[in-house]
Amino acid sequence: MLDLVLFVAPENLLATILFGILGLLIGSFLNVVIHRLPIMMQRESDNYVATESGKEPAHTSRYNLIVPRSACPHCQHQITALENIPVISYLVIGGKCRGCKAPISIRYPIVEAITGLLSGLMIWHFGSGTAGLGAIVFVWFLIAMTFIDADTQLLPDDLTLPLLWLGLLLNLHGTFTSLENAVIGAVAGYLSLWTVYWAFKLLTGKEGMGYGDFKLLAALGAWMGWSMLPLIILLSSAVGAVIGISMMVLGRLGKGKPIPFGPYLAIAGLIALLWGQNINSQYLGLFY
Repeated sequence: MLDLVLFVAPENLLATILFGILGLLIGSFLNVVIHRLPIMMQRESDNYVATESGKEPAHTSRYNLIVPRSACPHCQHQITALENIPVISYLVIGGKCRGCKAPISIRYPIVEAITGLLSGLMIWHFGSGTAGLGAIVFVWFLIAMTFIDADTQLLPDDLTLPLLWLGLLLNLHGTFTSLENAVIGAVAGYLSLWTVYWAFKLLTGKEGMGYGDFKLLAALGAWMGWSMLPLIILLSSAVGAVIGISMMVLGRLGKGKPIPFGPYLAIAGLIALLWGQNINSQYLGLFY
């Protein structure tokens, strides 16, 4: 059975469906990561401050991506296995807690569905060899970072740095680009936004973006090489402008409210991974 879905060529329907189902399951776990990782970071920060001040740690209970079990925040009803089936459980229970009938955010099945669809798309596009398997992991990282940044304006090192190292490792044998291009891409990706950050800060006295954005662009450069960075920056700016204007028109973007740049970088990085080479070729073809 594994021979039918592993290391097959692109556009294999069976592999696409099976990895899409795997993506649904991973999407359920990503919901946990999106919710808990920022809390874990805050708890760690609180404990560090308390320890440095000579006080007892503020948080002593065990809290990670596994423990405690997922439960309703209103009534503490623990989520059973049958209530945790991606997308299906949400529809069956009508989007409400079975214990207290409190509404459950629709974002949970949306994250699961997006993860499943994009996982299947990666396998359809790249096949289920090294490139395809690497691409679905790439997508999983981007989905987690997109929603965490949207919620907290944070891009955790626990996600950006592993993504960077994984990109370099995959390109040891030129999976997406040469190792030389990947290393230069990581350095150039970081320094390009670092330069913009300091230029903006010197001119305005304000911080226009966070260091997590530098690290995410460095990671994208490590995956796709330096030549893809101009396209990623251009695409992220265009996506940001479209979404920002749309939110302003809909009245969902308050004046002075910070706009996370990570989701736009993630969307641009995904587009570049799938179609960046074709876009660059078409663009360069206009001049030659």
